[in-house]
Amino acid sequence: MQLKNIGNEVLKVQDKGTLAVFTDDIVAPLYLDICVRSLEGAGFGVVTYTLPHGEESKSGETYLKLMEFLAEVPLTRTDGIVALGGGAVGDIAGFAAATFLRGIKVIQVPTTLLAAVDSSVGGKTAINLKAGKNLAGAFHQPVLVFQDAELLESLPEDTVRDGMAEVIKYGMIEDAELFEILKDTDALRRDPAGIIARCVGIKYKFVEEDEFDMGVRHLLNFGHTIAHAIEILSDFQISHGSAVAKGMNRITKISADMGWCGSDCFDQLHAMLLSYGFDLSIPYTNDEIYEIMKSDKKRKNNEIDIVIPEKIGTCVRKRITIEELRNIL
Repeated sequence: MQLKNIGNEVLKVQDKGTLAVFTDDIVAPLYLDICVRSLEGAGFGVVTYTLPHGEESKSGETYLKLMEFLAEVPLTRTDGIVALGGGAVGDIAGFAAATFLRGIKVIQVPTTLLAAVDSSVGGKTAINLKAGKNLAGAFHQPVLVFQDAELLESLPEDTVRDGMAEVIKYGMIEDAELFEILKDTDALRRDPAGIIARCVGIKYKFVEEDEFDMGVRHLLNFGHTIAHAIEILSDFQISHGSAVAKGMNRITKISADMGWCGSDCFDQLHAMLLSYGFDLSIPYTNDEIYEIMKSDKKRKNNEIDIVIPEKIGTCVRKRITIEELRNIL
């Protein structure tokens, strides 16, 4: 699929009406006009809203501004939202769609590798609170995820690297063959559409089995519990992908030390993350990370679920107490 054809694709899932396109100030100069022209050419009325880029836009303040914007248009229940951007845009636009008029349609158009393989798929929408990341949100499935691999060609190297953390995650939790493929650091460049499709297929499998994240879908959070703590402690100056790489590396080292996986599992993951240029150092103390992790949304009373690897291609959930969490850190 190409962005210039998005209008015809949206017609298959959305009656003609008004679409609000949310994007950010990096994506807008590159792709907003193409998107709007195609949607208008297909007969849709289009309004646009451009957000500042980054996690800072996933705030309660910004969310309420989007709500007021949609009410002033005004959008109706038969209208929809198009999220044109990376994970932050997709998250807050999806949450706006989930809650405006108690739910309108949303179309996700990921423009980063991370969004393409992860956040645009599965229906998780959210904004951040001071206490933690994604603590206010809703499950709201997109009626369409419009994947155009050509949009990734404009990405800077560090943004592609961010997405690779999530791609590597899929190899660790479900697909040992993908992990082997990724040992060649040119694999994504040669076949971006194929790599994305493989990752999305894995995510859809988990989502279909556990849409509301009550069980097996937790495996998609491999490395993320520590990663979210790192993001918060850095005031989101450490990107999501970089934090996920640090989190995966740390929990796998813990798992190897605890005897939950073999040392070769850590050695292979550690080597791969280094080969893609990740800085795996964590500039925060164990106590600082622990205090944030205690507020993670996966905590249940005095227990928390963590995702640990058993071997490359297989991860499992492990429930531990908060006291055990402190000890293993």
